[in-house]
Amino acid sequence: MSTRILIIGAGFGGLAAANALLKAGFTDLVLVDRADRVGGVWRDNLYPGCACDIPAPLYSYSYAQNPAWSRRFPPQAEILAYLERCVSEFGLAGKLRLGTEVTAAEWTGTAWRVTTADGGTIEADVLVPAVGQLSRPSIPQLPGVFGGPAMHTALWDPAVSVEGRRVAVIGTGASAIQLVPAIAGTAAHITVFQRTPPWTLPKPDRRYGRLRGGLYRSIPGLMGPARAGTWLMTLVTGLAVTGNRAAGALMRGISTAQRRWQVRDPELRRKVTPDEPMGCKRVLFTNAWLPALQRPDVDLVTEKIIAVTADGIRTADGVEHPADVLVYGTGFAATEFLVPIEVTGRDGTRLNEVWKDGAHAYLGMAVPGFPNLFLVYGPNTNTGNTSVVYFHEAQARWIVQAVRRFAEDRIPLEVRPEVAARYDEELQSRLAGSVWAACESWYRNAGGRVVTNWPGMAAEYRRRTARLRPADFLAGRPAPDRPGPG
Repeated sequence: MSTRILIIGAGFGGLAAANALLKAGFTDLVLVDRADRVGGVWRDNLYPGCACDIPAPLYSYSYAQNPAWSRRFPPQAEILAYLERCVSEFGLAGKLRLGTEVTAAEWTGTAWRVTTADGGTIEADVLVPAVGQLSRPSIPQLPGVFGGPAMHTALWDPAVSVEGRRVAVIGTGASAIQLVPAIAGTAAHITVFQRTPPWTLPKPDRRYGRLRGGLYRSIPGLMGPARAGTWLMTLVTGLAVTGNRAAGALMRGISTAQRRWQVRDPELRRKVTPDEPMGCKRVLFTNAWLPALQRPDVDLVTEKIIAVTADGIRTADGVEHPADVLVYGTGFAATEFLVPIEVTGRDGTRLNEVWKDGAHAYLGMAVPGFPNLFLVYGPNTNTGNTSVVYFHEAQARWIVQAVRRFAEDRIPLEVRPEVAARYDEELQSRLAGSVWAACESWYRNAGGRVVTNWPGMAAEYRRRTARLRPADFLAGRPAPDRPGPG
């Protein structure tokens, strides 16, 4: 009997899981996505300057290295094109069902019944949500109504021109530090509203020449050392954010030197100097952000925003800052996993109730009470230092083992509550003493629980997910045979 598998989300994580399952021989597989194109965040984020901040040799599948990158940190369009090529090369095109938004999923006792926005249903033995942590833009609710175009960076409207217009950018996170330098000089004026200054590091970017690309195409094995070298580089940043004092001091020193070198004005340097521990929020790689803030047509405002007006933004000092276009670079609702999908498990258990104090899952993938549900990029599987694609591959390998075990004995896999509880207690104990607990950020929910990040190095996660442990799961009954056709 075939095992029916439904994967939700066609970004890096969903494609990794689909490819691994298909290679393992599970062909009764459907990959749905609410959009009409694959790519996840690389499909959705179209703002000027959008690019990867992890080097391409590592921000790609280990088994599908790309010789065609134009530079070390490729732009959005190249990453999207890479993912679309992967769909073709992996043989996944026939498994896609695009333009299909999932609204609910319910465990019937024998399978998952998934409801889509058009009222349709899909039955699956195994459900793999891979909707990501950065898929739902977060837009602050500010008093007032703006009279011009307003958009989040992840909802960028290419039809809205910024040329010759005054642009207000709220936020100084990863998207804003790419957007502002990209439109500076095109926009008439940019006003950047900063709540807290980010820690930055120089971005070791460079163009890849034709010779390099030709060699990689001719001898693909040459891409291995480049990937290994990039991996070694991320080990230093990984040690820095996970508590190594020497690595942390080195990273802080580099960041401080960058500010001193790139920002000559003492007052501006004061404004862009962080007062929070390095790493408690996302550290940003950039060469252009600080120079852009020194342009005469760019202002950095640190006063609190109190209202949006028809003609701009008013701050707490009573100043109204005029704007023709308003851009929210305010990140994502990263702590609200699977929202707005309503997931109901065994005995009518609602996942949003289980997660009301913060999302948690064994190995970031399995939740007690939800048989045969395996998350990709679930709680505490974000990385503060290296490529999340590395985590996706580890999860995909583990999910293959789980599905294979179910396929062999037809017993739905449900993680034991005590196993999941011990795991969560360990992680939260480690995270409580980590840098990610030191300030408010998108890594933490409203109660202060760190729900996004893995507390250690990436190699530890790979080691702990290398082999599925049958003893971690409840001993259930075999699922009844499905009626045959006819």
